[in-house]
Formats: sequence, C-alpha cells, structure tokens
Amino acid sequence: MALKDFLVYVDQTEDSLVRLRLAVDLAVRNDSYLTAIFVKEWSRDQLDLRKAAELGLVSAAGLDSLDRRIETSIDAVAERLRSTLETLARKHGLVAELRCVDGVASVVLPQHARYADLCILGHDQPEGPASVNYTFAEQLLFVTGRPMLFVPPLTSPKTLGRHIAVAWNSSRPSARSLNDAMPLIERAEQTTVLIINPSGFIGAHHALPGDHIVEHLRRHGAAADAVRIYDVAPDSVADRLQAEARALGADLIVAGAFGHPRLWEKLLGGVTYDLLARMSLPIFMSH
Repeated sequence: MALKDFLVYVDQTEDSLVRLRLAVDLAVRNDSYLTAIFVKEWSRDQLDLRKAAELGLVSAAGLDSLDRRIETSIDAVAERLRSTLETLARKHGLVAELRCVDGVASVVLPQHARYADLCILGHDQPEGPASVNYTFAEQLLFVTGRPMLFVPPLTSPKTLGRHIAVAWNSSRPSARSLNDAMPLIERAEQTTVLIINPSGFIGAHHALPGDHIVEHLRRHGAAADAVRIYDVAPDSVADRLQAEARALGADLIVAGAFGHPRLWEKLLGGVTYDLLARMSLPIFMSH
C-alpha cells in the first residue's frame, strides 16, 4: 500500500522548519498529501515565564498583557509556518495544508496521526514521572498504531528517504518496520541493509541469511544491497548503525522499535533507546 497521506507535527521551535522542509521533500517524491499540524499550546518556556510572573506578584493587568503577548507570538509562528508551507508547496507542485488546532499536543496529535499513513515529528527530552520517563515522541510511537519518522534537531540531511539504511536482525520489530516502510523503499534511489553481528541472530534464532531480505526488497523494485558488520559490542550497536549509515550517505534509517508500552515504564530495548537518545539521522520506526 502506498503512503499517500503524511502528517508532520510543527511547533514553536526552529526545528519545525527543518521538519517541514524534509516532509515536503518526502511527500513530493511519494506523490503524497501533506498536512502540517500546529497545536496552539504554550511552550515550557512560556509557561515558566507565566509562573514566574505570578510568583513575582505581577498585577492582574500585567498578567493579562503577558498572556496576550504570548498568544500573539504563537499566532505569528503559525503564520510563519503557513507561509513557508505555501511557498514550498507552490515550488514543488505539492498539495498541502497547515492545520491549526487548540488543545494539548499529547492529546490532540495521536488522534490526528491515526488518520494519516505516516507521522513525522521531532524527538524531545523525557518528561513526566521517572517511572514513565518517555518522551512525547516515544509515547506517540506506542499509542497511535501508525509508523513514526523522527527527525533530530537541526542536524538533519537536506533530503529524506532518497538513500535508506535498513537496520535488519530478522526480529519481529525489524520486519514490521521494514514492511511499513516498503512504499518509501520502493521509491528510494538506494537502499542499504545494515546487518550487524549477523552470526548472532542467524545462529541463535535460525534466521535466514541477510541475502534473503535483499532479494525480497529487489522483488519490490528496490535498488538494494547489504553491508555486514561484525564484532560490534551490544552497547555500541546504535552508534555504529548511525555511523555506517552516515558514511554511506543515507538520509533515513529504518529500524524496529523494541519496547513494552502496556506497562508504561522505561522498558525500551537497548538499541531502540540508544538510537532515539543519540539520534543523528532521521529514523523511521513502527511498533
């Protein structure tokens, strides 16, 4: 099934412009409709400013003035994003819209994401109690039922999905992510399957050799090959994956997401956690 309906989450940060441009690049090559969703909620800095004003015994009139300034700045960001998206859409002949909604992003975004084929967003810092300690992005991966494409802050490539690196270990999560990303892989200029410590999972799980997954991709018309990397320490797998992907010129990594969302505690698999915590390239994941 082709991916024809993309959703990109944009907010008040400068990173949103990076995500928006990359989402446009991906949507154009996949002939997809693009929706940018902007939730008109206050940022942490704005909430802290309001709290500081209250503790500083600012008058009611002063608080009202502060509230209006913050709301005006949020509206200005929305208009800037709308203008940027309209300019990019005209330039590339893309059908796109900016959707501005009220509410809290952690509540609003999962519902909107379920009505799209793919959600593109950044990766933030952990928030909430220590027993949960998931980022907003990780929560969306668990609760939407849709694949997520995480974009690191400001260090992203200029394109998205032209050369895809697939992290493959024959597990259920890697197979799920690979299958969900297949429409992107079919349209990519190059796909490289990165197989780290292949003897570990082939011998332990009676998995097929990596050549089989390359042939599977080629049957879908993908320009695919494989790179095998040996003797990587378990705690270095995520970093080595990203280093190899960057060296190959990849602009997107497809990886399985290991985790236990029903328990809502910090039980992300080691490689998944490391990839998200030290992300240097965009990463496509499904759960």
